[in-house]
Amino acid sequence: MAPQSIRFAATILLLAFFQFSSVVFSSDHASLLRPRSPGQRPPMLLPLILSSLNSSRTLSYKVRRHLQTLQRRVPNARMSLYDDLLSNGYYTTRLWIGTPPQEFALIVDTGSTVTYVPCDTCEQCGNHQDPKFQPELSSTYQPLKCNPDCTCDIEGAQCVYERQYAEMSSSSGVLAQDIISFGNLSELTPQHAVFGCENAETGDLYSQHADGIMGLGRGDLSIVDQLVDKGAINDSFSLCYGGMDVGGGAMVLGEISPPSDMVFSNSDPDRSPYYNIELKEIHVAGKRLPLDARVFDRKHGTVLDSGTTYAYLPEAAFLAFKSAIMNELHDLQRSSGPDPNYNDICFSGAGSNVSELSKTFPAVDMIFGDGHKYSLSPENYLFQHSKVRGAYCLGIFQNGKDPTTLLGGIVVRNTLVMYDREHLKVGFWKTNCSRLWERLHVSDAPGVPSSPIGEAPTARMGPAMAPDQATNYGLPGEDKIGVIMFDLSLSITYSNLETSHSRTVYHHC
Repeated sequence: MAPQSIRFAATILLLAFFQFSSVVFSSDHASLLRPRSPGQRPPMLLPLILSSLNSSRTLSYKVRRHLQTLQRRVPNARMSLYDDLLSNGYYTTRLWIGTPPQEFALIVDTGSTVTYVPCDTCEQCGNHQDPKFQPELSSTYQPLKCNPDCTCDIEGAQCVYERQYAEMSSSSGVLAQDIISFGNLSELTPQHAVFGCENAETGDLYSQHADGIMGLGRGDLSIVDQLVDKGAINDSFSLCYGGMDVGGGAMVLGEISPPSDMVFSNSDPDRSPYYNIELKEIHVAGKRLPLDARVFDRKHGTVLDSGTTYAYLPEAAFLAFKSAIMNELHDLQRSSGPDPNYNDICFSGAGSNVSELSKTFPAVDMIFGDGHKYSLSPENYLFQHSKVRGAYCLGIFQNGKDPTTLLGGIVVRNTLVMYDREHLKVGFWKTNCSRLWERLHVSDAPGVPSSPIGEAPTARMGPAMAPDQATNYGLPGEDKIGVIMFDLSLSITYSNLETSHSRTVYHHC
C-alpha cells in the first residue's frame, strides 16, 4: 500500500515565566529545566496537546479554563430581572449597547445563542418597550464584515443572522460589534461583543413588549461564550426567577460560590445543543411515577429553557403525572381554564395564599442520575387562574408528539439555577429570589446603589463607560505569565496507515 499522510491540528500553550523566584517544579521534572552545559539557558517547556481537527473548540475551552485558574479573581456581572411568567410569559434584564449607551429590555433565553435588538432601519419590527437601536449615534459601532465563519448578505459585504422559534416567530438582521454594558450592580466593565441588529421580526417577537433576546445558550455568538472567550468571566452563569406572587429576580454572568446545599445534575454538552440535565424519575407525594427512566432521555433529553414559560413532558410522562396529581386532590373541584381555546386542567377552592399551597397540593420531586433530589413547590408546577380567585391550573403539559422533556421557567421559580458550564453541571437551590443577594451574603460594591428586585431599575442612570485599555491579569506576587496560543499543523507519514474518514466542521452565525 502506498504511504498515506494524515494531518493533525494541535494547540500549543506556551507559558513564558518572566520571574522564576517562586516557581517550583517536582523532582521528576526539574531535570528537564537544567542547562546541559555551564552558561547555557534552560530549555523552554512547551506542553503539546494532540487532537483531531474537530476538537479544536474543546481544546480552547480547556486552555481557557487552565488560564483562568492562574489569574486573579475574575469579576462577574450581577443584574436584576424584571417582569413575570403569568403576565408576560418571560423575564427580562437590562442591557446597554453603544457609546453613549442605549438601553434595552431583553428576554433572558438559555435556548437562544444570539443577542439582538431592533435596528432603527427595521420596517418590519413591532413597537417595543424602548426606542430602536441607532447605530449612527454610537461612536463604537462596527458592522461585522463578511468572512468565512459567518453567513453573508447577498452583496457579500456583511454577516447576517436568522433565527426561527418553535412558536413560529422569527428574527433576522445583520451582525455588528459594539460596547455592551451591564448596569450599576456589575463588577464587569463594559465589553466589546457581537450582537444582532434586527431588520425583521414576526410572530410573538413582533408583538411582545420586550425589545429583543439575550442569548445565553451554547454557541460562538452567545453572550456567555463571547465573555468567556475574552477571559472577562468564568464559564458559568446563574438565573433566579421570582415566585408566583412576586415578579422579577436576579441573574449573574460569571461564577458565584454555590450554596452548600445546592443540588447538582450532570449536563452533557455533547448530548444536545441545549442545557440538559439527567432526569431519571419524578415522584408525586413521595411515590415514583411508573415510567421507564429512558422516557426522559429521548431526542434532546431533558432540556432547561429559560425562554419557555411552562414545562412540557413526553406523552407517557405527562399522563402519569396528571393522574398522580389528580389522585392527591380530594378536596378541590375541577374548574374550567381561563382561556376557552385551551383545555387547561384547573382546580378551585385552594385559597389565595400562595404560601399555603403546599398544604393542599402534593410535593413533586425530580430525581437526577446521581440520585440527588430536587423538590418542587406547588408554584413550580401550577399557575394562578386569572379569572377565578383561589383557583390554580397545571403548568405542565404534554409536549405534543415530541419526546423531548422541556422544562421552562415555571419549574425554577424561586430557585437559583447555576449553569456551571466549566464543570459540566447544573445546580438548583430553592430560595427567595427577591432576596437572593441577602441569602447569598453578597453586599453591594462601595458607592454602587442597589436596585430592588421587581422595581424600576435605578441603573437607568447609565452604566460606566468602557475602559480605554483592557484589564491586565497576573499571578499573585511578582510572578507574571505570558500566553501565546496558536495552531500547529503536523504532517505524519506512515507506510501502513489506512485512509481516515474526514468530518466537516460547520460554523454558524
